[in-house]
Amino acid sequence: MTSSLPDCRTRQAGAFALRCGAALLAAACLAGAAGAAPAPWYFWRSKVDGKRVCAQVSPGPGWERDSTPYDGPGCEARRRVFVIPMR
Repeated sequence: MTSSLPDCRTRQAGAFALRCGAALLAAACLAGAAGAAPAPWYFWRSKVDGKRVCAQVSPGPGWERDSTPYDGPGCEARRRVFVIPMR
């Protein structure tokens, strides 16, 4: 009499493939996140009235970029940290 259920080896191979696929997906996500950097901040000037706004992306079609990129948040220069070694 033949059984309609797959044998033990087939189920184990399928589970192994599923675990390997999940591990590869997790590794790909972590590798992409490791190289990610925050977007730079820019000053944007209104083409209508000349007002300036600080943002990472353009506020809309009526704005043009008005500065070089800032690394720090809110269009501030990144803080410099000086490490003084102990003697």
